[in-house]
Amino acid sequence: MAMPDSQESILPKDETVIEQTQFVKLGRCQWWFMVALNIFFLIVGQAAAVLLGRFYYDRGGNSKWMATLVQTAAFPVLLIPLYFIPSSKDPLTSSAPPSIKVLALIYFALGVLLACDNMLYSVGLLYLSASTYSLICATQLAFNAVFSYFINSQKFTALILNSVIIVSFSAALIAVSDDSSGPAGVSKWKHILGFICTLGASAIYSLLLSLMQLTFQKVLKKETFSVVLEMQIYTALVASCAATVGLFASGEWRTLHGEMENFGEGRVSYVMTLVWTAVAWQVCSVGVVGLIFVVSSLFSNVISTLSLAVTPIAAVIIFHDKMDGVKIIAMLLAIWGFATYIYQNYLDDSKVRRRQTGVTESHNDSSA
Repeated sequence: MAMPDSQESILPKDETVIEQTQFVKLGRCQWWFMVALNIFFLIVGQAAAVLLGRFYYDRGGNSKWMATLVQTAAFPVLLIPLYFIPSSKDPLTSSAPPSIKVLALIYFALGVLLACDNMLYSVGLLYLSASTYSLICATQLAFNAVFSYFINSQKFTALILNSVIIVSFSAALIAVSDDSSGPAGVSKWKHILGFICTLGASAIYSLLLSLMQLTFQKVLKKETFSVVLEMQIYTALVASCAATVGLFASGEWRTLHGEMENFGEGRVSYVMTLVWTAVAWQVCSVGVVGLIFVVSSLFSNVISTLSLAVTPIAAVIIFHDKMDGVKIIAMLLAIWGFATYIYQNYLDDSKVRRRQTGVTESHNDSSA
């Protein structure tokens, strides 16, 4: 849900459109409050979803397609804010809206990509401990910097380059370490497979967010609350359908009843684990949508990695994951990388605010 110039990237080049953005309409305190609130939703939702996903596997769940499906299945929850929160109008936008066929094609492609991404995450979590899984996910920052550079024409700054290198070192430490604290019965090769799948999922997720940002800028040419929500809802619908097809095509649906009967905490706990995992992912999605709306879709990727500071610690408490010296160093490096991204965003925020203040003062002087 990381960008070197986050504030400038969400503001289109057309200054008449800039004046319509939520960024300008919100005061500084209101803007930071909305950012903080959505960060909270994203972190809590993602951390809870990862821990519940690990709980599902630990207590006897084994369906990778079911674990994939629950990541998007509760998307109807997003219809609530879409219905109750009115969308801001943009009367100054003169460009014609894209055709239904173009939108359907975009949503279908992004939805299928999202389903593939969720599947890789499910395999990664199956073969890795929750703490290791979360730390590898921090590589989203590095992948995002690369994709945003080539797809979204973002700049590399010293802080961003520093962050990419540090996060890469963090992932490398996890890769070369012997994860003896992994799930029981997982062989070395399955652990390697889990690492590769999680790394690949992080890369695809970053690519997905860059493509979403490109869609907002080049196709939809606006980034209102309703437009962002609609993209989340339709892509989640496609991903859920794809996961359902995979569940039946793979034959895993036949094992679900046995999973429920043999689940370590009972049948009710099995159902509730899946339900609350799905809900937690949608709470995370609300945070992602909010950050896309008030900041950008790329910046939300930075915030999603902050859960790496929460999930490993929670995993130690709940699942008694082993936090050895290598993991602690990797976590500190990842947090350092995250902090440099946040500081870069703070500098960009201050720069845009000063520019906007100067434009406003110039306009007032000319009016006088």
